[in-house]
Amino acid sequence: MAVKNRREKRIIRHKRIRKKVFGTAERPRMAFYKSLNNIYVQIINDEEGKTILSASTIDKDFVEKYGFRGGKNIEVAKKLGEFIAEKALANGIENVVFDRGGFIYHGKVKAFAEAAREKGLKF
Repeated sequence: MAVKNRREKRIIRHKRIRKKVFGTAERPRMAFYKSLNNIYVQIINDEEGKTILSASTIDKDFVEKYGFRGGKNIEVAKKLGEFIAEKALANGIENVVFDRGGFIYHGKVKAFAEAAREKGLKF
């Protein structure tokens, strides 16, 4: 059966990635997701099945700090990468496994990842 559209292709890529990517307490998984209007990130311990940290472009703390409300351009992705890296380092998390959620490592995903690395998060 042929794949019909980009969304289905992304879901197939995401399933393939999730087979290989697993977060632990020492090195949790940083899951990235972008919708049509916003970007969401979670740092997850898959052993316990719990979300350790989360951030998004509609998060109250993010909006207060950077003045953005929603949006998902590259500039917002960079700021969100810096924001989640600061939160993670404040909670003692230095190393993570990056789960790009099936999205191609280009544009907003790349900008987010590079900004998080620049702030000191290792993956």
